[in-house]
Amino acid sequence: NRGNRGECCKGNEVTADKLTMTESIVNNYIKPLHAVGMDDVNLVGGKNASLGEMISNLTDAGVRVPGGYATTAEAFRDFLDFNQLRERIQERLTGLDVNNVSQLTAAGKEIRQWIIDAPLQAELVDSIKQAYALMSGEHEAAVAVRSSATAEDLPDASFAGQQETFLNVRGLD
Repeated sequence: NRGNRGECCKGNEVTADKLTMTESIVNNYIKPLHAVGMDDVNLVGGKNASLGEMISNLTDAGVRVPGGYATTAEAFRDFLDFNQLRERIQERLTGLDVNNVSQLTAAGKEIRQWIIDAPLQAELVDSIKQAYALMSGEHEAAVAVRSSATAEDLPDASFAGQQETFLNVRGLD
């Protein structure tokens, strides 16, 4: 139960009315933040799941939590498969000496570049365009683009600060 959303934001930010419209684009690649919670960490990552929980639990208390969308882990897995990257990555990692920092650095740099250079699958592009258009309305919204890994803060591993965040992003390009 995601609860009553109420109005969560003002101005060019996502409003409850816009959030209601998002149900039309919910698919395996995009989930509105108001529709996810801590049970969805494997689907959208810990940060996104926490934002969904805050929207659900704090909106009625008057706390304004920005809305938005999460791309799913399935979208990423399908992106890897669409570009045949899963096999390339596995091959690159095979035989890698994990104690050799320069080998790890070189492999990481190479794999990151493969991911950067690979195109997104059409269904994901269309879903992101649709979600951004609904979120922006008549105005081009400024958004934050952040990572939210499904295994971000485990009891025995943390990846905090290793991912990039982009703030005040406007437009789809």
